[in-house]
Amino acid sequence: MQKKKPSVCIIGLGYVGLPLAVQSALKGYQVYGLDNDSEKIKKINSGKSPIQEEFLEINLPKANIHATTNAKVIRQCDVSIVCVPTPVDEKKIPDLSPVRGAVESIIKNFRKGQLVIIESTINPGVCEEVVEPLFAAAGYKVNTDYYLAHCPERINPGDSKWNVTNINRVVGASDKKGLQMAADFYENIVDGQIMQMSSIREAEAVKIVENSFRDINIAFVNELAKSFDKLGIDVVEVIKGAATKPFSFMAHWPSCGVGGHCIPVDPYYLIERAKLSGFDHEFMKIARKVNLSMPDYTIELLQDTLNEIKMPLNGTTVGVLGLSYKANVSDLRESPVKELLKLLKKNKAKALVFDPFVLEKSTVKSLSE
Repeated sequence: MQKKKPSVCIIGLGYVGLPLAVQSALKGYQVYGLDNDSEKIKKINSGKSPIQEEFLEINLPKANIHATTNAKVIRQCDVSIVCVPTPVDEKKIPDLSPVRGAVESIIKNFRKGQLVIIESTINPGVCEEVVEPLFAAAGYKVNTDYYLAHCPERINPGDSKWNVTNINRVVGASDKKGLQMAADFYENIVDGQIMQMSSIREAEAVKIVENSFRDINIAFVNELAKSFDKLGIDVVEVIKGAATKPFSFMAHWPSCGVGGHCIPVDPYYLIERAKLSGFDHEFMKIARKVNLSMPDYTIELLQDTLNEIKMPLNGTTVGVLGLSYKANVSDLRESPVKELLKLLKKNKAKALVFDPFVLEKSTVKSLSE
């Protein structure tokens, strides 16, 4: 007789949690999805994706998911997976309140022996310094009453090639049993490689390193763009040339800034945690400063171009193509376009904005207007 697969509760049904819930259901798990957005829950239960994503639009109608706002479903599950956002506040200080809230929901609906997996991006130490103490305060002991693991989310919205089904994953846990339980789960749902890390802290560090690497390299080419503009050099052509040496160069491209829920946010989690250990991540802070400067530099380039034809920015109509942080998604989080629009308004320019994925916030509904 085939062994029954565990029941799973996915907490947070956004860009990370919903694809994970769908894939788990397609692989035969009994899946409950928990989210505090009642409208989103209605859509999911009707088989409609609240997110414009090819994988979800194709597979959500085929997936048997029970989505709800009622946290009591946690009591029915063998595995609870936390997929809530981990933002920063206005001062760029990490905000772990969504993770704490999700963990507290698990504690209030505790099921002995449950595997708790944190997928949300967190700095090294959060599982041991934040999550475990919350359980301990309620009288629950890790590796005895429950098992704790971390598998940092890896999702690339808008990418039809790489999605939840085939991206390699890493897992770390509080003990060997929890590690094997978590690895078994992901091996059942993902076709990619599952790498078992030696500790939960190493697993936590992986995602921070991945996204800080991206942020630093984007800052590098953004700084090159500023320099090469003064030298009369085409930075894009130079990057293409450097990329012909594939064994030592990975192409990144300059832009008006860095957006999304990960790359411009995650470095702050390590920057702030490292301060507590007496280390200052100067390089990472400089990269953030460079990338945050790009909306201003974009406006400078626009003004310089207008100066060449003796036109003021004041009163000029400017077409802005795209609102989201990247192509083919509707996610506006940390989009540098927000700052661009503020700067255009400050300079009394008129912006006509169009994004086919964010029509509700576009000022025109088509490129022909």
